[in-house]
Amino acid sequence: MARKARQKSKRGIYHIILPGINRQVIFEDDEDKSRFLECVQYYRNACAYRVYG
Repeated sequence: MARKARQKSKRGIYHIILPGINRQVIFEDDEDKSRFLECVQYYRNACAYRVYG
């Protein structure tokens, strides 16, 4: 059985986290972290959303 769809926020603010499975390291090195931040910046600009933290 599928889970229920998340409700849309009335304020349009969402808390998004990236936990590692079994506390696995997400970014192996600075290059991984930089690439992730580049992707966030690209889609932030492309989709016109704000990142607060």
